[in-house]
Amino acid sequence: MTVARTWAVALSGLRGDLVEVEADVSSQTPEFSIIGLPDKALGEAGRRVRNACTNRGLDLPKRRITVNLSPASLPKRGSGFDVAIAVAALSTSVAMDAARVATTVHIGELGLDGRLRPVPGVLPSVIAAQRSGHSRVVVPPANAAEARLVEGMEVLAASCLAEVVRWHGGSSDAAELVAVEAPASAGTDENPLDLADVVGQPEAVDALVVAAAGGHHILMSGPPGAGKTMLARRLPGILPPLDDEAALSVASVRSLAGDTVTRLSRTPPFESPHHGATAAALIGGGSGVVRPGAIARASDGVLFLDEGGEFPASVLDALRQPLENGTIEVHRSGVAATYPARFQLVIATNPCPCGQYGVPGGACECPPQAIRRYTRRLSGPLLDRIDIDLRLQRVSSARQEGDARVVSSADARGRVAEARARAARRWSSTAWRRNADVPGTWLRGPAAPPPEVLRPLDVALRRGALTLRGYDRLLRVAWTVADLAGHDRLRLDDVGRALYLRQGAGA
Repeated sequence: MTVARTWAVALSGLRGDLVEVEADVSSQTPEFSIIGLPDKALGEAGRRVRNACTNRGLDLPKRRITVNLSPASLPKRGSGFDVAIAVAALSTSVAMDAARVATTVHIGELGLDGRLRPVPGVLPSVIAAQRSGHSRVVVPPANAAEARLVEGMEVLAASCLAEVVRWHGGSSDAAELVAVEAPASAGTDENPLDLADVVGQPEAVDALVVAAAGGHHILMSGPPGAGKTMLARRLPGILPPLDDEAALSVASVRSLAGDTVTRLSRTPPFESPHHGATAAALIGGGSGVVRPGAIARASDGVLFLDEGGEFPASVLDALRQPLENGTIEVHRSGVAATYPARFQLVIATNPCPCGQYGVPGGACECPPQAIRRYTRRLSGPLLDRIDIDLRLQRVSSARQEGDARVVSSADARGRVAEARARAARRWSSTAWRRNADVPGTWLRGPAAPPPEVLRPLDVALRRGALTLRGYDRLLRVAWTVADLAGHDRLRLDDVGRALYLRQGAGA
């Protein structure tokens, strides 16, 4: 008997691998076996498929059905293979268009009544199908708008298994499959949080613009009520809109996390996990299927750790590897997944547990040992990866002073875009576009400024006040300061401004 074939997708992080689903009928003994490294949820697909076929009046052979998932060495997880398995099994007895079945990717879980239920990760699955040369995919209706975000793919939404069989040429009284139209094009999202709302913190606003222009990490310390959270939440609003590739990546991570995705958002994501979050919540994890954590969800956007001194030291140290590599690798028993981690880190912390240490007019009652323990939560290696250290004090006036310069998000976003365009032109012959991405070997080599400009950094390095990593980060900030000032070459005052931002601006 001819073996029936169709396709499904196995996900490992954002990477999807096409899986050929083969079905064959052999003996007269009724049995349904699935081979090819299925997990427990996938191994139970045989029962769901039999009940779905029975309840939809579809003729599944009452014989031994063997379903092979190829390549057999690739682990497969989840219930998203149900529809592909059912179509392949039915093709062994129901007259269907074999060529159409063999060129269609099927994604979705089956209910016992034959309905197609949504599954997470449809967007990265459709992207993987397209990259493998396929142009047609069948998905549950709840995932259809998400799947249609991939341009050039024919997306067919089926509410039940009988509709899929009918579309493939099988006999069924079900309605036709619905070809889903593309959702409305998503432009730049409106961000209601405006930088103009920030009162009495001009140094902090300037530092935030520098961070946005260069993609730099920032630490904000100060008493409660100084405006740390207010500033951090306005950072995504002054970042450039996401391009197509970044928007798809952000939407794919959201899809894997189980969120509903119906359009491509152009606003950089903003993630703010609670200080009680575990390391697994930050880096990702789960049983069987590895879900993305806050680090991956913040990729191409902002990861904000409010009350940074309250996070366990082990959780904060989990940030060090993704900050350097731009990716996060999650390993669980028999499972490994890699997610993007190209985020801007913003940490806000109080000066002590009560928040009053060193505050004019404040009364701190924390013992010295508690203050030292609190501040040591932020380890030296983590602080060495911070580009800008911003010290804030409480605002002394509820209104903008008459001569104070009010900076709106639109104005700041324009300055950021100009600075990034200048940096992109400077690094056009390289693989980098943001100053924060340029390696130190390049900054100290082909792009090195004259020795007299580097003298302050060299002195700090010799005195041990800087590590070489900190030296490179100061150079990146200095180039961003130069870009915002419209300088074509790095100047001594640019380096001085970078040192000021590194050593506690506003203190």
